Amino acid sequence: MASNRSKAVFLDRDGTLIRDVGYLRRMEQLEILPGVPAALRVLRQHGFKLVVVSNQSAVARGWLSEKDLRKIHDALNAALAQSGVQLDGIYYCPHHPTEGNGAYRMHCRCRKPDIGMIERASAELGLVPEDSYVVGDQRTDLELAARIGAIAILVRGNGSAMTAGATLGAIVPDLWQAARWIIEHDQCTEKKGVV
Repeated sequence: MASNRSKAVFLDRDGTLIRDVGYLRRMEQLEILPGVPAALRVLRQHGFKLVVVSNQSAVARGWLSEKDLRKIHDALNAALAQSGVQLDGIYYCPHHPTEGNGAYRMHCRCRKPDIGMIERASAELGLVPEDSYVVGDQRTDLELAARIGAIAILVRGNGSAMTAGATLGAIVPDLWQAARWIIEHDQCTEKKGVV
């Protein structure tokens, strides 16, 4: 497998990589879900770039500063590094269209399901979104996948989260099963000569 492929797995953060605690505000709330490091390692071994894209309106609401959010993300990266894997990037939207204060209260292009975070990550990391996968546990993740032409994998999802236009690859219980599905699908696609 080529290690310099421009395919990526775009990952939601809460409920996909870490336990969803509502609005994560404190370092001690950070808990990586079981199987996540192994799933990320196997995706990396198969040539995927690993990119987190996450709405973080706790910043807009004044519950967390961007500085504290970056510290949490640094801690996440450090914990994953101890397990032998590193993310290629963590992109977040601190805005909310109706909640929050000052400059953070706005309609923006970065808040999922809009594609601003994907555009930025693609430009900075040399990615091809339509050859990639989006893994998450919310309808916004499926809508994001549809907007960029990627395949969506719904973690712990249900049919009610599906949306018109999304290519839903699978509904799986966790990131480990998502990784297995992505690798198998990608290998089958390559064998058929579809890139």
